[in-house]
Amino acid sequence: MPPPTERFCTVLINSDKAPPPNEEELREELESKDIEKKVVGLKKLISLLLNGESMPKMLMVVIRFCVTCDDHKIKKLLLIYWEVCEKHGPDGKLLPEMILVTNAIRNDLVHPSEWVRGCTLRFMCKLKEAEILEPLIPVVKNNLEHRHAYVRRNAVLAVFLIFKNFEHMIPDGPELVEKVLQAEADPSCKRNAFLMLFSCDQERAVHFLSNNLDQVANYSDTLQLVVLELIRKVVKSNPLDKSKYVRCILTLFNSSSSAVVYECASTMIALSSSATAIKAAASSYTQLLATQSDNNIKLIVLERLQDLKKQHPKVLSELIMDILRALASANLDIRKKTLDIILDLVTPATIPEVMQVLKKEVAKTAGEDGDKSAEYRAILISSIHKSTTKFPEAVSTVVPILMDFLGDSNQASAVDVILYVREIVETYPHLREATMRKLLQSFPTIHSSRVARVALWLVGEYCTEAQDVALAFTTLKEGLGELPFALEAKEEAPAAAKPTTQPVGRPVVLKDGTYGHTSAATEGSAGAVPDSGKLRALLCGGDFFLATVVATTMTKLALRTRAHVPVRTANLVCADVLLILTGLLQMGQAGKGIPPIDKDSHERITIYLQILSNPSDELSQLCLVECREAFSAMLAERHAAEAVDAPKADAALEVNRQTDDLISVRQLRGRAQDPTFMDLDDDDDAAFSKATGGGAKEDFAERLKRVTQLTGLSDTVYAEAYVTVHSYDIMLDLLLINQSKETMYNMCLELATVGDLKLCDRPQSYTLKAGESKHIKTNIKVSSTETGIVFGTIVYDNAPTGNTQDRNCVVLNDIHIDIMDYINAASCTDLAFRAMWAEFEWENKVAIDTDITDVHVFLAHLVTSTKMKCLTPASALEGESRFLAANLYAKSTFGEDALVNVSLEKRSAGSLCGYIRIRSKTQGIALSLGDKLTLKMKRKGAGAMT
Repeated sequence: MPPPTERFCTVLINSDKAPPPNEEELREELESKDIEKKVVGLKKLISLLLNGESMPKMLMVVIRFCVTCDDHKIKKLLLIYWEVCEKHGPDGKLLPEMILVTNAIRNDLVHPSEWVRGCTLRFMCKLKEAEILEPLIPVVKNNLEHRHAYVRRNAVLAVFLIFKNFEHMIPDGPELVEKVLQAEADPSCKRNAFLMLFSCDQERAVHFLSNNLDQVANYSDTLQLVVLELIRKVVKSNPLDKSKYVRCILTLFNSSSSAVVYECASTMIALSSSATAIKAAASSYTQLLATQSDNNIKLIVLERLQDLKKQHPKVLSELIMDILRALASANLDIRKKTLDIILDLVTPATIPEVMQVLKKEVAKTAGEDGDKSAEYRAILISSIHKSTTKFPEAVSTVVPILMDFLGDSNQASAVDVILYVREIVETYPHLREATMRKLLQSFPTIHSSRVARVALWLVGEYCTEAQDVALAFTTLKEGLGELPFALEAKEEAPAAAKPTTQPVGRPVVLKDGTYGHTSAATEGSAGAVPDSGKLRALLCGGDFFLATVVATTMTKLALRTRAHVPVRTANLVCADVLLILTGLLQMGQAGKGIPPIDKDSHERITIYLQILSNPSDELSQLCLVECREAFSAMLAERHAAEAVDAPKADAALEVNRQTDDLISVRQLRGRAQDPTFMDLDDDDDAAFSKATGGGAKEDFAERLKRVTQLTGLSDTVYAEAYVTVHSYDIMLDLLLINQSKETMYNMCLELATVGDLKLCDRPQSYTLKAGESKHIKTNIKVSSTETGIVFGTIVYDNAPTGNTQDRNCVVLNDIHIDIMDYINAASCTDLAFRAMWAEFEWENKVAIDTDITDVHVFLAHLVTSTKMKCLTPASALEGESRFLAANLYAKSTFGEDALVNVSLEKRSAGSLCGYIRIRSKTQGIALSLGDKLTLKMKRKGAGAMT
């Protein structure tokens, strides 16, 4: 039989890119009497063989001049050379020189040095040639009784792999190894022997374990790991023996080895679903979480806890404080994953303790600087927000502490806090008074314009009592300072050491996803203000958007004053507010280093001047009532949207049991498997199918949609592929049919990929008779969200000789991997969307070209085609309009974000125009999603919606 098309590689050695030596140079070095030259020559020869060079003449030179050398370096290099050299001739038969090689290996197996014996036995584990192995079997057996443990350990491995590959050569292998196991004292040798029995003769391994269950706690950690693996396999096949082995597992929980404790927990979860067993396993996980310093180990343990949480949330909720100890780690990923687990486990009984820990963590970040500290603070604030949404009774203890961060140097954290306060004030009326007092107390520390705008809006809406209105007026007037603003700016502008520069404009992303323009003063103009932490400093720096919010707040406070004070006093207050608003307008027209006020801000401030000059009940109703009602409606709509998404996220946590369901009694179940068990075996097909989504039975029509025809019906070989896309890999199930009347020899399916795809399997050769079919399965790993292509050929021979003249080639059609298989709809806040939009650098702008004539129908078609979620609320899209702007968001399987902004306009002729902007962190997802959108838009309007 001819050799396979490509040999397997069992060794990799790095080699320099120096010019390869010729055979004469190698021959001189190998024939030299100098040991160092022989070593250099062997290294060069091995490197050439690994790089694909064929040097058959060198084999006899090595046998003649190197085998007789007793140097240990040469002995080791010879073993590598025997491993990589070609052992078969062109006819597929073993080379005659291999008889000499076999004799050399036999001499090393009886060498006086235990190191030479052990290395040679280790090398025999890699041999696949039965003709070489067969004469060496008696010597290998003799080494099982060697005095040195290193030799016995490798001898057991050699017997193990020889029995596994060629059982007929050593049929008594398990019996010999069992004798070694019973008399062995060396831990590593004992582990190898038990592993051999576990893999080749499970009954002997079970018998040995049953007789020595009391001794398992005294075994080495490596042997204990194999014992645990055997227990899981035995109990799965025979559940009646579970109680006998569970006691053994419980004793191993006290092991000093972290690996053993981890495997004990995993084994216990796989074998039992009782609360006691789950709690013991979870306690072990939390212990590892606290004691291990390696971040990778902590992440793995957190993944296990997250899986355990889905099946047994009540058990884990009792250990919530132990899990929270992982927050002591400085790694942000560990902290994120810990908080994600905690948020789902919080109960009314544990919420006070959890809030106490989170408050301490937030307080710790107050004195820390850096991006990581700021990001961690933002995560903590978000976690507190979600927890208090579930348990409102904890709000009163958290809000005062969080409001100390309104003046945080990190704007993102301060914005999260003020938005959280805004929601709390609206949702919990009994906390408004205390919260607003605390807000007014913290207001002078705010130095972010964005935070100040939200705080001012809160002051204008929720300071309704006379005392609160008076305190708000006092606080705001202290922040604004003395009038006029423009005079102060004129006097202080020349005092700056540097000449003032013109304001710089920068684009911003508005809430609807469109672009706007705002102006910001440069450092030269802002530096003229001595105290940049005050409200006055922000206004004098040219922030007129903030000036309009100040005007709105002052107007609302002035209107509320009429309900608490006499008319004369209320008029004096209105006059004072009018003076402030006039000063803001004058500042915008003063020049002298201050940018001019924009038309929108000027118009808005002027409107408030008119409202205060001629107040009416309608205007007061609009300012004081309807604004808050609009915010309440927006908040209610957001809560409703979150409530719709919540059951999908928590469906895995709910136990679907009805009152009339059958009761499952484990003692009466026999060998049947409990579906509630958490099976963690990596080699379990059922668990793999369930994990990859293969548990649900697929409809035959749906299966046909995934079949791709690779060759024509008239080709000699018909091929088709059934493509199954999982999370991180693609399974190709290929069907090959020999449609000719002749036998096809050495048929080989050769595949190649384009994109971030990687083939996992090497091509193999098959022989197909006339009309015979063959199923071939292959895996393709996927590393990123990008449209990929799989292409290839089928090569076969008409005769078994392997002559290239008889070789035929059939080119296959391409298999296109759709990006939509990795895209899933996701949600994010408007703030997060804008932040990602500004951060991501890859943008793909797609012009709209479609036959759909309705803007709402086109948006619905995009959402359906791209599996994305429309973040723009439905209330904002209601009504008839010729314009539409919406934001779409999705997340890939690999955690990549996909942002889409749609801007549409309906022309007078009825057609749609506009652009779709796609932004992502990687180029692949932006380009691939753009191509998919272009393809979907070209369909007809009627057909696109089907």
